[in-house]
Amino acid sequence: MKNLAGMMKQAQQMQSKMQELQTKLEAMEAIGEAGAGLVRVTLNGKNDLRKLTIDPKIIDPADAEMLQDLIVAAHRDAKSKIEAASADEMQKVTGGMQLPPGMKLPF
Repeated sequence: MKNLAGMMKQAQQMQSKMQELQTKLEAMEAIGEAGAGLVRVTLNGKNDLRKLTIDPKIIDPADAEMLQDLIVAAHRDAKSKIEAASADEMQKVTGGMQLPPGMKLPF
């Protein structure tokens, strides 16, 4: 029974840490760039788009496809930065404990 109580206490501590992590991740922001910084995308930790900046000199009505591609690339860059930062923070919370492949926290 003593071992079970210890496990329950650890589970409660982990849950508390996970809630703190979720709050921290929501406040996190990452800026992704494309076209040498001519297009910038800012995402928060939940991958919500917060800001999109486009340098006016690349706006060409005859070549909308290029601008669309740059926006997608900037978004991808910001998203990869958020995922890397999230994984780093998760590593801190889990103490290096490896999760099964495909399992992501927080749930």
